[in-house]
Amino acid sequence: MSNIEAVAAQIKWDEAGLVPAIVQDQLSKEVLMMAYMNKESLAKSVESGETWFWSRSRGELWHKGATSGHTQRIVSMHYDCDGDTLLVRVQQQGAACHTGKYSCFFNEIEGIKGSEELRADIPRTEAAADRFAMLSQLEAVIAQRYVERPEGAYTTYLFEKGVDKILKKVGEETAEVIIAAKNKDNDELRCETSDLIFHLMVLLRDRGMPLDDVMTELGRRHNKPKQ
Repeated sequence: MSNIEAVAAQIKWDEAGLVPAIVQDQLSKEVLMMAYMNKESLAKSVESGETWFWSRSRGELWHKGATSGHTQRIVSMHYDCDGDTLLVRVQQQGAACHTGKYSCFFNEIEGIKGSEELRADIPRTEAAADRFAMLSQLEAVIAQRYVERPEGAYTTYLFEKGVDKILKKVGEETAEVIIAAKNKDNDELRCETSDLIFHLMVLLRDRGMPLDDVMTELGRRHNKPKQ
């Protein structure tokens, strides 16, 4: 039995021979879309390294991005504990949604009971559970700007000017951090450090490097055996 046959045997296909596949951006962790796979599209996805799905409306296989160029290179694939859902982490080229949006999930349902109170508690909750959750949120916003390029947005300006402009801003903000520290001005240091982190994250997105890679490198250094 081949590997793909072994995997397919673990999946609980529905009566139509399909299973939902959630697609997630490997860089930002944003959920991009949901589509369906059958055994053939699963096999093609594994063999090609890019996502293939089954179109229920057209009744045929479709290669994501074949016509638009907005392909999805597969980083990893998992199935859940029940075997009835796939999670596909990808390197997204361009927009995931046919509307041109970064993610298909851009329509928010408002008026949910208690949601405003929960959102008001987010900073406090994040401070207790994850001091750096804001970085994940910022990474997702930068990823969206990278794809959608909204007119008038500063991040759009940076991406369109290119890496040299981004590097220039990183250099400028680094100098501002140094000056603020030398002046012993912590208010200014806080602001300039925030600017530096933002521009570094724009640079990472431009280079296609997830923040996770930086965290992994820091962890590797921290856990390196002491000489």
